[in-house]
Amino acid sequence: MEKFIFLSHTSEAKFKAYGKTFNEVLENSVLAVASFIAKGNSVKPKKAVAADIHGLDKENLLYRLIEEQISLVDTKNFVTAKAEIQALGNNLKVTFYGDDAKNYKGLDEIKAPTYSEIQLKENSSHIWEAQMVLDV
Repeated sequence: MEKFIFLSHTSEAKFKAYGKTFNEVLENSVLAVASFIAKGNSVKPKKAVAADIHGLDKENLLYRLIEEQISLVDTKNFVTAKAEIQALGNNLKVTFYGDDAKNYKGLDEIKAPTYSEIQLKENSSHIWEAQMVLDV
């Protein structure tokens, strides 16, 4: 099973992530965003940043997770390589792993996640799917 794919979109970036569990689909969503920012290049997981995220529902948790990931680049110059996530109801305990953005050249910028076409569901094969459009 693929962790994520990028989908065609007219002017933004769009991805679909997959996972066997809710936690895994969120972790793979972080990988998709990390891959976009680093243009498919590998980021070394040298440092860890913890975050507690609260959401109103599953889609809102996805939105806030990606919003936090983007914020780390903007506010702390921290580019993510991966994340470990524990979901507890409408709360996430997240550890982002990554490195200083200054160690990587030509990173792509994401302005924000969007609610356009956002989806987060378990399909009939019991695989979790997340879809999101990113404002670039």
